[in-house]
Amino acid sequence: MTPALFSLGPTVITPAALDVLHPDDVQVALDRHAAGDWGDVCRTDRQTNQVALKKGGRLFSVYRDRSQTKFYVITESDRSVTTVLLPGDY
Repeated sequence: MTPALFSLGPTVITPAALDVLHPDDVQVALDRHAAGDWGDVCRTDRQTNQVALKKGGRLFSVYRDRSQTKFYVITESDRSVTTVLLPGDY
């Protein structure tokens, strides 16, 4: 497993995401996010994340679970919390 590049802080999940996402898929996504694997983000978001790693800023990733449900992982700029949510929760 790749080491974490930053602290996730406490992790929370929205009720909608909790209802549909498999817990194992969420954990894999959190591990990938912490390691700097941003999943299916566009090039601009990938570049923004790279800058945010160095200078501070929000970190944003996009993943799909085993049912191909799209979900986001967002770590706040102060690394105080990481949220797992569905696009409709955003």
